[in-house]
Amino acid sequence: MHMKAFFQRLARRPLDRSTARNSVLINQLATPGLGSLLAGRWVAGTGQLLLALAGFAMLVAWFGTVMIQLYRQINGDPEPKPVAWLGELGALTFLASWLWAWVTSLALLRESKEAPPPAAPPAAPPRQPRR
Repeated sequence: MHMKAFFQRLARRPLDRSTARNSVLINQLATPGLGSLLAGRWVAGTGQLLLALAGFAMLVAWFGTVMIQLYRQINGDPEPKPVAWLGELGALTFLASWLWAWVTSLALLRESKEAPPPAAPPAAPPRQPRR
């Protein structure tokens, strides 16, 4: 595939109001980055999604570590080691991803307001009466 054709395929298409609204809802209520990808913002969407996944992975690792330490305490093992930093870092990373998705969502809404409304479909030709 030629580079020129590749970049033409990735060119942004005009963003209509419903696509922008759906992208915002997915970005804010589902997974940061997916809505941006839906709207064709490949770089921002990929960055947001990777940041959100990294934050979520850190939160899961923190939760797993805390649960293992609590189980070891039940069995009489030594005191747990502090791992709160992992949970805090994971939460901050996910929050950064969500805020970045919010900024992108606002830009999508602004862009969809500036886009011209979709053209009305052409009118059908008049029908001839049957004989």
